[in-house]
Amino acid sequence: MQELNCNVDQAFIKKKEEIISFKCDLHKNLQQAMNKFVEDHPNWDQYRILQAAIAGFLMQKGLQNRHLTRLYVGKMFSMDFDN
Repeated sequence: MQELNCNVDQAFIKKKEEIISFKCDLHKNLQQAMNKFVEDHPNWDQYRILQAAIAGFLMQKGLQNRHLTRLYVGKMFSMDFDN
């Protein structure tokens, strides 16, 4: 398995919150499940779900980064680490 490059540019870290948008197609069953979850949990939205899922996946795959961990925990537990 290829090892991930975890070097993070310090200039990137100093930026407040970098947002990158992307478009992806979701499988119908995944989209329906996400919509149902959002209906049942109004404090969640599709963006929070995807951010938590991607951060959790990367952590499970061995990416160790403090900022990623803070993002994951913040999204999972509605915590604001900036204040």
